[in-house]
Amino acid sequence: MSSTATAIPTGLTTGTWAVDASHTEAAFTVRHAGISKVRGTVAVTEGTVVVGDDLASTSVSVTLDPSTVTTGDANRDGHLKSGDFFDVEKFGQWTFVSTEVREAGKSYVIAGDLTIHGVTQSVELDTEFNGTAVDPFGNTRAGFEASVTISRKDFDLTWNAALEAGGVLVSDKVVIALDVSIIKG
Repeated sequence: MSSTATAIPTGLTTGTWAVDASHTEAAFTVRHAGISKVRGTVAVTEGTVVVGDDLASTSVSVTLDPSTVTTGDANRDGHLKSGDFFDVEKFGQWTFVSTEVREAGKSYVIAGDLTIHGVTQSVELDTEFNGTAVDPFGNTRAGFEASVTISRKDFDLTWNAALEAGGVLVSDKVVIALDVSIIKG
C-alpha cells in the first residue's frame, strides 16, 4: 500500500464490503478488423473491498469467470472461450488483487495485479466513486466505475488473423470498463 495516508471517500465506512455480482458488470471493448468495435462482458463472481481508516489501508480483490464471456455472437463467444484465446478449461478464473489505492485529483487509482489466462500483470484502474445509498432492503451500498486499457499480448493472448488489405482482425488494445456495486457486510 501507499505510504501516504489519504482519507477514504465520504460515505464509505471502514470494514468489509462484498461485491454485489448481480449489480456489477465487467465489460470490454476491442477493435475488430480495424473498422468497428466488439463489446462484451465477463461475470464478476465474487469480490471484497476492505475499507481501512485511510486509502493506504484499503484493499480490493475480485474474481471473474471467463466461461461467462458474452459478445452477442455464440460462435465468437465459443472461439473466445477456446484455446485460441481464454482457454477457460485450463484457466477457469481471472483475478484482480490491489496493491495500492490512492487519490488522483477528484478520482482514485486502484493499482494491482490482474491475472488473465494464467498471466499476471500490474495495472492501474482509473476509478470514480459514485457515492453511497441505503437500498429498500436496508443494505448500505456504494458504487464505483473503473477503467483500464491493456495489451492482449501482455497476457499471452496472441491469436489473430491477417486481413487481405493489411492489418489484423483483432487489435491488441482492449479497454476494460467496470461498474461495481458493493454492500457493507
